[in-house]
Amino acid sequence: MRLQGQVAWITGAAQGLGEALAYRLAQEGCTGLALSDIQAEKLAAVAHALQAQHPHCHAVAIPCDICREEAVVRTAKQIAQQFGRLDILIANAGVIHSAELTEMSLEQWQWQIDVNLTGYFLCAREAAKLMKPQGKGVIIQINSKSGLKGSYKNCAYAASKFGGIGLTQSIAMDLAPYGIRVNAVCPGNLLDSPMWQGTLFEQYARKWGLPEDAIRRYYEAQVPLGRGCAYDDVANLVVFLASDEASYITGEAYRVAGGQL
Repeated sequence: MRLQGQVAWITGAAQGLGEALAYRLAQEGCTGLALSDIQAEKLAAVAHALQAQHPHCHAVAIPCDICREEAVVRTAKQIAQQFGRLDILIANAGVIHSAELTEMSLEQWQWQIDVNLTGYFLCAREAAKLMKPQGKGVIIQINSKSGLKGSYKNCAYAASKFGGIGLTQSIAMDLAPYGIRVNAVCPGNLLDSPMWQGTLFEQYARKWGLPEDAIRRYYEAQVPLGRGCAYDDVANLVVFLASDEASYITGEAYRVAGGQL
């Protein structure tokens, strides 16, 4: 219960890691959760199921396209009206399209920059506006190991994530005088996530001419600890960084990659 009584905003919360983080924050004592995603029906189902399992936590589904400034501004206003404050932002929403440089279209490039970098900027900006008058708050970006090292056939994704770490470090300095801490968490390969199960395994299998199970074994073999990253691996660090136990930590980017880097 390290987050007792706090209000959090989680983007990309309709499935995968975002959904898992919502359940974990409720378990850790959050009494308010604003859940955002572009998948409105799935988001509403998550909010309903979460509140049924954790009656102490008021979970609200707020569909939002984080690439659209007006949508993010509107979402922040709804959070202020619904909860009266905001303690934690988990900027989790992200997208990826794998392609070699000469095969990457401008549209595919821009989509990843818009969601992974500009969307993070917009959410952090609006969250900070709510947090500054409080004199306290936490912003955590879910980044990637690809934000710390270039990624094969993922130039747009890596560029957006490298940019996210630069943004994290910079706004940490901007917001430190207001008691707001900003950090990034950089997971390894979440091989059981929708991003991998619904997109990357198929893309890589097609490009390399290998079965999908061989792709999984290939990525697991790159990790010294011998397995992919799990949601709990990420959630354990997120909860720590969101708690007062991390009150002297800001502007950092932490790997959760099983020793891969």
